[in-house]
Amino acid sequence: MNKSGISTVTHFVLLGFAGPWNVQIILFSIILFVYTLTLTGNMAIICAVRWDRRLHTPMYVLLANFSFLEIWYVTCTVPNMLGNFLSQTKTISFTGCFIQFYFFFSLGTTESIFLSVMAYDRYLAICHPLHYPSIMTSQLCSILVCLCWLVGFLGYTIPIFFISQLPFCGPNIIDHFLCDVDPLMALSCAPAPIIKNVFYSLSSAFIIITSLFILGSYVLVLRAVLQVPSSAGRQKAFSTCGSHLVVVSLFYGSIMVMYISPTSGNSVAMHKIITLMYSVVTPALNPFIYSLRNKDMKFALCHIFCRVEITKIS
Repeated sequence: MNKSGISTVTHFVLLGFAGPWNVQIILFSIILFVYTLTLTGNMAIICAVRWDRRLHTPMYVLLANFSFLEIWYVTCTVPNMLGNFLSQTKTISFTGCFIQFYFFFSLGTTESIFLSVMAYDRYLAICHPLHYPSIMTSQLCSILVCLCWLVGFLGYTIPIFFISQLPFCGPNIIDHFLCDVDPLMALSCAPAPIIKNVFYSLSSAFIIITSLFILGSYVLVLRAVLQVPSSAGRQKAFSTCGSHLVVVSLFYGSIMVMYISPTSGNSVAMHKIITLMYSVVTPALNPFIYSLRNKDMKFALCHIFCRVEITKIS
């Protein structure tokens, strides 16, 4: 990627989480368990939506795409992290580092846009239930899904390309478990405050716009729910939206600390923990939050697993 003549860095060293060998093995085991849980849970949601025709609705199509996104979001960082726990060198190639950097931010941005679209879907379903089928059609749902992926993957293309063209003359040690913007910019031989400011302005814009949209949607949802005369109806509406709000709170709470206030003075260790929360822990919780609080999803999963067991026995 970096074709500058003065660049001598061909790889980076990701220090990850420091500690003796037994600590590295413990961390490796925990992260591997969480990663396996994330893959299994999100794959189960995708299979349930794919195989149960009753879930072929915009709400569950969005959820299946969100689960597919989460699988790739953790996969762009966790396998390399697991390898570094067992490695003595902990290296990643220059190209590999920037590919990880690009996918990490593109998938994270796509996730924030998906959360906004899912909030809009819940707003329509609760505030305009009679018009919901005519507004949120399969065609509109497909368009929104495509826009989520396109905007997410095009948004950071130019800023990350320019960062990759900066001269990196050494040192090449990144005190993190992934290639992030601050550690990479700190290693550049030539200061580039304009590129850094553009990157953070773009990140802040995505975070603020999507979070305000989600907040506005749920304010309207809350107002509509409070007007429901039946307590059972209110409880069902809160249950439907509650899981979404938990995911939003976990995700946005972490990324706001990292990318809206990057100079907040948090320690490197704290940055690693915060990044670990929204990049590894939250994707593992999402399948349980969505499936265990949703009767249709639980029924579909039980039906699929029971059918698989019957097939094995026969």
